[in-house]
Amino acid sequence: MTQTRLERVLGHLRQYEHPLLAFDARAKGETVEVLINFKSPPVPVHTYVFEVHPRDLDHPQFAWTFQRQLYDCLHDYFIEMFIRTPQSIREAKTKP
Repeated sequence: MTQTRLERVLGHLRQYEHPLLAFDARAKGETVEVLINFKSPPVPVHTYVFEVHPRDLDHPQFAWTFQRQLYDCLHDYFIEMFIRTPQSIREAKTKP
């Protein structure tokens, strides 16, 4: 029996364990959505979701490209958690 794309992603996600983050996946048409959740956050934070496309899911180097995409998205997720940055302070000062 061939492995579905979702099963393939879930299998790869089981290889990752993080003390702060939980990983899951769900099918979305031909793509697979990967969900990253903060475990027991001290303040509410959003769930980060990214899509893995069929061309990437079917690629012979899937394990490596998936890891790179996951790490890139982890970086983006943590950056999105900032509640204040120098840019936001400047923007607040220029608003009437």
